[in-house]
Amino acid sequence: MTAFDQDPAPDRSPVDEALRRWLTAAVAVTGGVALLLLLGVTVVEVVARHLFGAPLLGAEDLTSMGLTVLVAAAVVCAAQEGTHVSVELIERFAGRRVTRATDALARVLGAAAAAVTAFALFANGSCGIECGEVTGTIAIMHTPFYYALGACMATYSLLLASRLIQGRASREEDDSRARGI
Repeated sequence: MTAFDQDPAPDRSPVDEALRRWLTAAVAVTGGVALLLLLGVTVVEVVARHLFGAPLLGAEDLTSMGLTVLVAAAVVCAAQEGTHVSVELIERFAGRRVTRATDALARVLGAAAAAVTAFALFANGSCGIECGEVTGTIAIMHTPFYYALGACMATYSLLLASRLIQGRASREEDDSRARGI
C-alpha cells in the first residue's frame, strides 16, 4: 500500500468520521450475520446428512445467497479499512509522482466501474420474479441480493471517490510522511 492509499484521518470532519464508522459497522454486522448464517446452515446440513441421512433442502441456495452478502460486505469493509491487496511495483521504478497519477487513475476507473456495476445490479434487481431470477432448489428471489450487492458497490464507488478527493487535499501530508517528518 502506498502512502496515497492511507486514510488522511486528521483532515476528516467528526461528522465524516462518524458516518464512515457507522457505515463500516453496519456493513460489518451484515457480513457477520451472513457468516453466521453460512456457518449454521453448513453445520445443520452436515449433521442432517451424516447422522440422519436427510440432507437439508435448499442448503446450497441459502449458502450461495449468504456468501453473496458476505462478499459484498467484505468489499466495503476492506475498502474502508484500506486492506485491499496492492503491489508497489510502479513506485519502485517510476517514483512517487507517477504513483500518485496511477493511483488517482486507478481510483477514477475503480469508482466508475463500481458505479456502473451498482447501476447494473439495481437494474437487474428491479426485474425480480418476472425475469425468473430465483435460486434453483427453493426459489429464493435474487432481488434483495441484487440490491444488497448494488448498495455495496455504490458505497465502494463513493469510498473510492472520497479517497480520490481526500488524496488531493492531503498530498503535502503524504510528502512529509515519506520524508520521515
